[in-house]
Amino acid sequence: MLQQLEDEDQLSTLTDDILLSILGRVSLRIAASTCVLSTRWRHLPWLLPELRIDVKEFLSGPCRDPAEEKDMDQAMTSLTKATKSFLAKPRKGSIISRLRLQLYLINTSLCEVGPLVCDAVNNGLLKDLDLTVLDEIDPLDRSDDDMRQRAQDIYTFFRAYPNVLHCLTKLSLQNASFDKLDLHHVLFDCCRQLKYLSLCCCHTGTYSFFKIDAPNSQLCDLEMERCNFKRVELVCLPKLEKLICTTWVSHHVPVTLGFVPSLGELELSCGKTDNRRPFKLSELLHGTTSIHTLTLDFQGETIWLRPEMEELRTSFNNLKELNVCGIFVEFDILWTTAFLVAAPSIEKLHIRVWHHACDMEFRGDSFRDRRTPHWEMRFDGSENRLLKELEIGGFRAIEQQFTFIRSVLERSPNFQKIILRGDDECDDCDTLDASLFPSKFPEHDEEEMVIKRIRDGIFSPEIIFDEDWSLSI
Repeated sequence: MLQQLEDEDQLSTLTDDILLSILGRVSLRIAASTCVLSTRWRHLPWLLPELRIDVKEFLSGPCRDPAEEKDMDQAMTSLTKATKSFLAKPRKGSIISRLRLQLYLINTSLCEVGPLVCDAVNNGLLKDLDLTVLDEIDPLDRSDDDMRQRAQDIYTFFRAYPNVLHCLTKLSLQNASFDKLDLHHVLFDCCRQLKYLSLCCCHTGTYSFFKIDAPNSQLCDLEMERCNFKRVELVCLPKLEKLICTTWVSHHVPVTLGFVPSLGELELSCGKTDNRRPFKLSELLHGTTSIHTLTLDFQGETIWLRPEMEELRTSFNNLKELNVCGIFVEFDILWTTAFLVAAPSIEKLHIRVWHHACDMEFRGDSFRDRRTPHWEMRFDGSENRLLKELEIGGFRAIEQQFTFIRSVLERSPNFQKIILRGDDECDDCDTLDASLFPSKFPEHDEEEMVIKRIRDGIFSPEIIFDEDWSLSI
């Protein structure tokens, strides 16, 4: 007991900056509870420069997943009290550099939270707001009227408390249909400091076009997941650096790029391809020359890109890192070398093969109709002199993978390292009997054989085996 008291005394001798750094790494509830430890700690939680108030931390346990309405109501009541405690109490001259607020769309509580945030902005207490509006209900269980009402509630909240928009730098919205509201006006005319925007299962009318023309926008990062847009047209977003588009419904090119001179990272990820026609990546990338990192994820289904090579040269001119993921295990992967021909500056190539025992068990017929990609390859003798690293996830000691690796080595004279990893982790696969689906990753005594097959007496890259993805390389 004496030793514990001595340890506590030693902790209390630390400076405020160090103690605040410690408190900033724990949940707000834990941080607030430290004020009862001693008079030394009493004021510290209210000096934190960054606050994270997450409604999920106020859900009483054990709680159903997803949470029920009464649990969400109680959690929002507790969140409101916490927000009032931290925003309404004087902070002796200190300011909140960032407030990360995650809440449910419950109007009775929002009517109290809104004025608290507005007063904090007006008083110069709050600089940046990171707001996430959560929803526990699956979008498939939301009716069109539900989605429209959620959008109306969000719109009403912003109109009632406009100062919230003035300090909003990060916004995440879920399950909302803005078909009768001007989403563009709110996001790009009112949110003048907005740098990060995430839209999940949102749209402006079923299968509608969403045009973004915002020359004065500060937006750097845009993520769209399962949004019901026919196409998103980025006419002008001069500061956009990162774009993620996941699981779109468009039958053609899901997004078009206009004036996006800062765009460096692009991620396209989509599985189901029902009624979708393959499109040319060059059509989507037309006019862009600044992309340095590209991720394509096919989620184990048919490749939704049309074959091409030469047309990509302009857009791939500055490409440094390429990630091609979700390639079904029975597909050949040699076709991906077409991207290497078009990308003379590439330095890292990551391939992730899709093999999930749960495909048929849990996903049924949706994965049966997968068609092998057929790309006609016409190499021109070019080389990838900057390519030094290849990583393959879902590696198997099979001929098609060895052929692909040797093809990469042949065109990369300065190559250095190959990382071979096992299959991706999957919760659904983990529920199955592992003895029925043994790992196909090489055993330790097979590694020498794999090394010989890859080097073939000609090449000499470093080869690293990492079945469980445990190595940070």
